[in-house]
Amino acid sequence: MSSVLTGAALVFIGANLYYFFANKSYKKSRFSSVLFLKLFFVMLGLTLGFSVIFYALSLDDVVLRVGTLDGKPADQSFMNLLYFSGVTILSVGYGDLIPVGSLRFFALLEATIGVLLPTAYFMKAMGSSGKEEEQD
Repeated sequence: MSSVLTGAALVFIGANLYYFFANKSYKKSRFSSVLFLKLFFVMLGLTLGFSVIFYALSLDDVVLRVGTLDGKPADQSFMNLLYFSGVTILSVGYGDLIPVGSLRFFALLEATIGVLLPTAYFMKAMGSSGKEEEQD
């Protein structure tokens, strides 16, 4: 069951990333509300997708500990895993929950995406406005 949920969540995350990087044109401006909303919903989708992966992994083993690697196991509820996913993608974590086992790789992947995706958003926003100015 956990491998099916993990596989489905990975496909969902891949689709969100593909959707974000698909070639689209936007109105001439430095701030594009369309691009911003697209980034917001992609980040929300990624957070939910990683939460499902974390939940699937928690079905087999303890994946979060409180405070330290040898701390007591954290509550493995979906809401707690959603919180962990949110703080990981938005801030690379607070340190109140520590991933252990197989969750460490996925937390690292999510943190990497959380840093690179907004950077790509700004690069895309700056690049699209520059191209449109040159054509006018």
